[in-house]
Amino acid sequence: MPKHYRPPGKKKEGNAAKYMTRSQAVKHLQVSLPLFRRLCILKGVFPRDPKKKLKGTHQTYYHTKDILFLKHEPLVEKFREIRAYDKKVKKAISKKNKERAERLLAHKPNYKLDRLIRERYPRFVDALGDLDDCLSMVHLFAALPAVEREKIRVKHIHNCRRLSHEWQAYISRTHKLRKTFISVKGIYYQAEVEGQKITWITPHVLQQVLTDDIDFGVMLTYLEFYETLLAFVNFRLYHSINMKYPPILDPFLEALAADLYALSRWFATKSGAALLGSQAVSSSGSEQHDSETLDGQPDESEIRLAQLQHQLPSSEPGALMHLVEDAEGLDDDDEETKECKSLFKNMKFFLSREVGRESLLFVISAFGGTVSWDGDGAPFKETDQSITHQIVDRPTQVHKFLSREYVQPQWVYDCVNARIILPIDDYLVGRIPPPHLSPFVNNEEEGYIPDYAEKIKQLQAAARKHILPMPGVANDYRDDPQNLLVEGIISRTEASEAADRKQKMLNLEKQYHEELKMELQGVQYTPSTTAIRQSSIEDTEARVGSPSELDQTAEDTGNMAKLVMSRRERGLYEAMQISKKRKQAGVSLLKSRKRRLEEIWPSKLPRCREANLSTSTVIFVI
Repeated sequence: MPKHYRPPGKKKEGNAAKYMTRSQAVKHLQVSLPLFRRLCILKGVFPRDPKKKLKGTHQTYYHTKDILFLKHEPLVEKFREIRAYDKKVKKAISKKNKERAERLLAHKPNYKLDRLIRERYPRFVDALGDLDDCLSMVHLFAALPAVEREKIRVKHIHNCRRLSHEWQAYISRTHKLRKTFISVKGIYYQAEVEGQKITWITPHVLQQVLTDDIDFGVMLTYLEFYETLLAFVNFRLYHSINMKYPPILDPFLEALAADLYALSRWFATKSGAALLGSQAVSSSGSEQHDSETLDGQPDESEIRLAQLQHQLPSSEPGALMHLVEDAEGLDDDDEETKECKSLFKNMKFFLSREVGRESLLFVISAFGGTVSWDGDGAPFKETDQSITHQIVDRPTQVHKFLSREYVQPQWVYDCVNARIILPIDDYLVGRIPPPHLSPFVNNEEEGYIPDYAEKIKQLQAAARKHILPMPGVANDYRDDPQNLLVEGIISRTEASEAADRKQKMLNLEKQYHEELKMELQGVQYTPSTTAIRQSSIEDTEARVGSPSELDQTAEDTGNMAKLVMSRRERGLYEAMQISKKRKQAGVSLLKSRKRRLEEIWPSKLPRCREANLSTSTVIFVI
C-alpha cells in the first residue's frame, strides 16, 4: 500500500475541504433554505468563488469555516424554537381554541440582534463605513406603502420613518452634510461623520408602485438588521452631542408629518436647557441611567413638555429652527463645517405647497438657514416680512412680495454644491434653469468641463478673491502638447490644434519683442523689416515642427516605451490606453451633443418660453 494512501471519503483536501455547495450547507445545518438565507444575511456570510469548482459552475459555494460559524450561532436554536411555537399556535387555531391561541401569541418567544451588531462591528468607525446601504434601505421603506400580502407592516414603515428623521436631524444639527444631487432615481446625499464619508439615496416624494419581481422577504431580512444597526448608530451619535436617545417628539407635529421639524425643536429645547442648567448639580442619577440605556422609558414630565411644545409662541423662528449651539461644540468644528454652517446664515426661506418639503427642510437647516412651509405647525406664515427667499416650483407666481426673492428649488441644491450663494437670475420663476451638475463627478479627471461648471468656478474664485488664469492659455500655452499626447490626456487632433496655438503665441510674442526693440533703437517701419520678421517666424516654425512630425514623435516614444516592458506590463499599458481612448470617445460624444444643442437651441428656446415650461425637475448635463 502506498505511503500516502487514504481511503476515498475518509478525508478531503484542497478546495473540496475548503468549500461546500449551498445544498450541502443546508443539509449540514439542518435548516430550510429561507432560514439559511436569513442566517447568512444577519451574520454577514456571503458566497465565495473558488478557482476550482468541483461540483460544477452552476453551484453556489460557501466557505466551510463560514458554515461552521453559522452552526454555533445561538439564533439557529431560537429560530427552531419559534418554528415549533408557531406549530402550536397553528394547531390551536385549527382546533378553534381561540383562548389558547391568543395566550400563545401573547407569550411568543422573541429575539434581538444587538449581539450581532457588536460582533460584526467591534468599532464605531466600522459601523459608519457600512452605513451607505443601511440608510438607503431605511429611507426606501420609509416611503413605501404598507402591504400585508408582502409582509410590509405599518410598524416597519413608522420605525423606518422615525430612524431616518433622527439621522437627518443629527446631520442637520451638526452641519455634516456635504453634497446633494437630484437624479431620476432619487436624491443623493453625502455627509462626513467622524472622518467617514457616507452616501445614501432617498426616493422622490411620489406614490411608490410595488412590482412582483422583487423578493420582499430578502429585503425585509436586510431591513431587520439595518434597523438595529441604525438605532445603535443614532444612539451613539446623539450621546456624542450630549442628547438623550430616543428623543421625545411633539405628537401634534407628528400627526402633521412634521417629524424633522419636531426633532429640530426638541434639539433646540434640550440645548437651551443644557445651557441654562450647566451649573446645577443633579440630585438623582435616574436621568443619567435612562440616557445610558437604549430602551429607557422617558419621564412623565418630558412627555408633558413634548406635548406642550406646539403651544410655544411662534414669533421666535430663530429659536425654533436655528438650533442652539453648545459651548462644547463650538471649538470642535473644522473649517468645512464652519463654512457649511454659515452658507444660508441670516436667510429665511418659505416653501410653497407644491415643493417637496422634507428634502429642502433637511438641506436648508443643515446649512444654517431658517425655513417654513405652507400648512399647520409651520414656524411662521407666508406673510412674514422677514422672509428673504420663497421656493416656488410652478410656471408663474400670482401674488408676490417685493421684499423677497422667488427662486426655483434647484437654486438651493446648486448653492449647496458650490458652497456660495449663486446669482438668482437664472433660477427665477418661469425661466429654464441651468444644468444641474453632479458634485460626485470630477470634471478634471473626466476630461470634459461643462460651461456652467466653468462659470461656477469663476464665481467661487470671485467670492474667495482668487485670481484664475486666462482661459485657453494656462494649459495649451504652457504645457507641451507632445507630452500630453503621449500621456493620453488629449487626442491627436487636439494636440495638433494646441501646437498651432502655441506656435502662434510664440510668433506673436517674438514679434512684440522685436517691435519694442526696433522702437527703442529708433528704426522706422519698412517692408524690409517685415520680410526679415516673416523669415524669422518661418525659421521658428521649422524648428518646432509640423503636427504630423509631432504625431510621429509621440508614436515613436510610445513604441520605445513598449520595447522595455514585460508582457504583463505591456498588457496593463494597453488596457490603460484602451480606457483612455474610451474616455476620449465619451468626451467627443459630449462635445458633439453640445454643438448640436447649440445649433437647435435658439430655435426651440422661444417656444419653451411661450409655453412657460417649468423644468426645475428635469436633470440634464451639457
